Amino acid sequence: MTRETRDPGLDALLDLDSQVLVVDPQGGHWVKFVVRRVPVSPEKPHGLDYALTLHGPDGGRLAGFDNAHPVGRRKRGEPQDHRHRLRTVRPYDYRDAATLLADFWTLVDAVLKESGVIP
Repeated sequence: MTRETRDPGLDALLDLDSQVLVVDPQGGHWVKFVVRRVPVSPEKPHGLDYALTLHGPDGGRLAGFDNAHPVGRRKRGEPQDHRHRLRTVRPYDYRDAATLLADFWTLVDAVLKESGVIP
């Protein structure tokens, strides 16, 4: 009998589903989390459909991680994990929920620093 490996950060990630958090009250920057369980498939081997996004005051997405569409050479075909940063989209190597959250907050901090929102 084999034991399924449990992702220890998964519950924390799933608990963020539908949450919107203001990260810059004066400037109007905010983050949004959409995280749902889906059947495990070749496109979503971790069994998640997710979008973690940073938005500017006008509501436009500045950065984020999701797995809603193909990227790069796979512009047609199946969705894959990837990262958005301003106008750039690159594949993302999903490892686990805790790493995804850490990578997201690192990206949020970097974009807010580059924008002069935080020192």
